[in-house]
Amino acid sequence: MLQLEKTQFKFFYNKTRERVSIEMTSNDTSSCSHIRNIAIVAHVDHGKTTLVDQLLRQTNTIKGDSGERVMDSNALERERGITILAKNTGLHFGDYKINIVDTPGHTDFGGEVERTLQMVEGFLLLVDAAEGVLPGTRFVVQKALALGLKPIVFINKIDRKDATVEKTEEAVHDLFLDMAKHESQLDFPILYGSSRFGFATTDYTQPTTSMLPLFDAIIEHVPAPTPRSSEGLQVLVTNLDHSDFLGPIAVGRVFSGSLTVGQSIIQCKDDQNSAPTKITKLFTFLGLSKLEVPQVECGDIVAVTGFQSTPSIGATLCSPEKPLPLPYTHVDEPTMSMYISVNNSPFSGREGSLLTSRHIKARLEKELRTNIALRVEPTQTPESFRVSGRGQMHLGVLLENMRREDFEIQVSAPEVIYKMIDGVKCEPIEYLIVDVPEECQGVVMENLGKRKAEMKHMHHSNDGRVRIEYEVPSRALLGFRSQFLTDTRGTGIANMIFHNYQPYKGDIPTRNKGAMVSMEKGIVTAYALDSLQARGVLFVKPTDEVYEGQIIGEHSRENDLDVNPCKLKKLSNMRASGSDDAVQLPAQRIMELETCMEWIRPDELIEITPKSVRLRKKKLNATMRKRSDD
Repeated sequence: MLQLEKTQFKFFYNKTRERVSIEMTSNDTSSCSHIRNIAIVAHVDHGKTTLVDQLLRQTNTIKGDSGERVMDSNALERERGITILAKNTGLHFGDYKINIVDTPGHTDFGGEVERTLQMVEGFLLLVDAAEGVLPGTRFVVQKALALGLKPIVFINKIDRKDATVEKTEEAVHDLFLDMAKHESQLDFPILYGSSRFGFATTDYTQPTTSMLPLFDAIIEHVPAPTPRSSEGLQVLVTNLDHSDFLGPIAVGRVFSGSLTVGQSIIQCKDDQNSAPTKITKLFTFLGLSKLEVPQVECGDIVAVTGFQSTPSIGATLCSPEKPLPLPYTHVDEPTMSMYISVNNSPFSGREGSLLTSRHIKARLEKELRTNIALRVEPTQTPESFRVSGRGQMHLGVLLENMRREDFEIQVSAPEVIYKMIDGVKCEPIEYLIVDVPEECQGVVMENLGKRKAEMKHMHHSNDGRVRIEYEVPSRALLGFRSQFLTDTRGTGIANMIFHNYQPYKGDIPTRNKGAMVSMEKGIVTAYALDSLQARGVLFVKPTDEVYEGQIIGEHSRENDLDVNPCKLKKLSNMRASGSDDAVQLPAQRIMELETCMEWIRPDELIEITPKSVRLRKKKLNATMRKRSDD
């Protein structure tokens, strides 16, 4: 539901930059010199969304009781505490309108970063004062500098006890020396502060009480928009929205010309032009609201309605008389794929309502409209689709959203995408940075050595921890995170980013534990599990319903083990002292979706329903599995 307002607010400041009055004003878009467009980029969990909260609150764009991380509107974002979808907002600072784009920090959602950076002239790079420059930091800086954007650096969380501001600042300078395309990109302001406590300063030894230094830096260092062309209208579509009342909504940046309600426009993309359509509504952004306006000039970010069919991301809205399509930045190709198919397990149709291949196909086609880093290909059977993405989390978020939308599907094990480069088989390589206690260094290095990881750098800190950097095949990292957390007793930190393609590294050991597979369909009993718990780790509990071929636990040895978790205790009139005590079972291991994606082997599937996530063998019958192995 759109929140429509027809007023904007203008804030006035005295010489000490204290706000002295607020005045409601009309939307004056006669010039774009008062507009600043900036993206906020960082590694995951470095404080981007919290910083946006403070900027909106300190300009009274939103009120203090709006909650935390107001830009994370998606349910998964709020649950996981990360940004998944790029979003834009706006605020007024004095006579200036500042449009802000909040981007994801996780590299699996790099497609969101790549498409939205095209809307801005500058970027605000956040770096955690304690964690420093991480793989996600390098990724976003590389993409922003390649587009020629003006940088501003904000060293965040200087209030942390383990903050090393000078060391972090040195690492930032080294990063820009490595990434800069020309000398002008090495000239940037550095500010320090805390997005949590809402202050920014140019001297980290002298904290302030507000974000005013950051606002001033944005106004001073981010260039005002300039028209790309003097010949006609150019609006690049970078995002899509939908209203039940207004239909499809295109969100984009006006690069040239102006838009007016009632004006005729066409879409231009890949040498193709659409039929003309008339604009019915125009909106600009302020805080969490869309403001209806009659006209938008060059430089602003706008939402446009009036389309009969859904617009295409990357299309340019132009005048019918002068089609002037803008170039659209290439998005990196996927590195991982899996197969999504119709659920054909014995429990199919019990918990979900969207079951058929037609439902799955329509949902994947809908996802492709906005998720530009995703690829979907048909297979030899209409019940299955090959879906490729930028990483395990990228694919996992799609599957979790489908589950919550009442889909029932089954998913194969993720596999990396190989390429032939100059006649050589190549595989994707990740750049991995691990931060572990020194006492865990040996076991982590041994584990990564088995996974064909190549160490590039090692640094010991004064707090008893060591940071090690590796180049490691992407396929070797499937299942790595859970083992890593076990090896470091939950104290290790691992961050990774796609690095490049390199020649195939050879065979890498996969899961070294087999599966305990149910031989029967029925209700799990405590009596049966009591005899099975010594064989491995259980995934089910008493009273759960299982079917033949379902995986009910992890075997302690390499081979799979067929078991009967539904076995009942035979009744007799004989009793022995102590033998009939209540069975004591350990808590079963909770296998969530992403854990399952790391755990399964190629001959296994994940069954995903709105209420359950189960593991199963592709061939449910034990005899058929043995025949295929022979």
